[in-house]
Amino acid sequence: MIKFFVFFIFLSHVSDFVCAMDFERAPLVVGDSIKFSSKVLNEDRRLNIYLPESYQRSSKRNYPVIYLLDGAISEDFVHIAGVLQFGSFSWVNMVPESILVGVVNVDRKRDFTFPSTKSLDKKEFPSSGGSSKFIEFLGRELQPLIESNYRVNGESTLIGQSLGGLVATEILFKHSALFDNYIIISPSLWWSGELLMTDSAEECCDDKLIYIGVGREGEVMERLARTLFNKLDNEKNKTEVHFGYFKQLDHGDTLHLAVYDAFEKLFSAKSAREK
Repeated sequence: MIKFFVFFIFLSHVSDFVCAMDFERAPLVVGDSIKFSSKVLNEDRRLNIYLPESYQRSSKRNYPVIYLLDGAISEDFVHIAGVLQFGSFSWVNMVPESILVGVVNVDRKRDFTFPSTKSLDKKEFPSSGGSSKFIEFLGRELQPLIESNYRVNGESTLIGQSLGGLVATEILFKHSALFDNYIIISPSLWWSGELLMTDSAEECCDDKLIYIGVGREGEVMERLARTLFNKLDNEKNKTEVHFGYFKQLDHGDTLHLAVYDAFEKLFSAKSAREK
């Protein structure tokens, strides 16, 4: 009992010392959070934007842009910004310093899906079917907004996972010019009875860098991810496509390591092309 009392007195003195220390508190800022009104979607949208450390110092330097779907603070923005920052350290040099634009969701089931022919899809996702408007929003409003307000160099990458991987694949097949590089993780290609997989990929993807990744996610998800890779990995176009399988991970946690792997493979491939 006496030992406990002495220990308590010691902790009280330590606490008083710590509380008495002078310190200065300031916000930790890694970029911007902006809100704007979308005429295409008829709603307000928010973006989280990570700026590389050199952005403020190098006023004449322009940067690639990486667009991240599911880009809220409570979704994937923070941990993907961390991967990007680490990968762009000079002693790592895996990916060029880039601007990261996290697209915050309003209704991902609406924005990331095209109209399904399956009644079960419509029942479980009643707001679904709005991907065409969302894709128009990306091309007509989001990209011009970033390009007119930040120093960009014209190169863009899209990251999408799950339903975000579905809409990223739709963009790749039907509007591939919107982005130069595509990172598609655990895509929900089962949507509408795998309908998107019937589209031709022969002419969509020339000169693109593409990464497909999936974890141990069951027969359907794994089969469709591999099928997408095989569909793109052919000699009929100039596409450079990579595949990653993460047997130790599942649908919920594949994205982080897969994006790291994608950065390593895509941008080293790009460097090799440019030499």
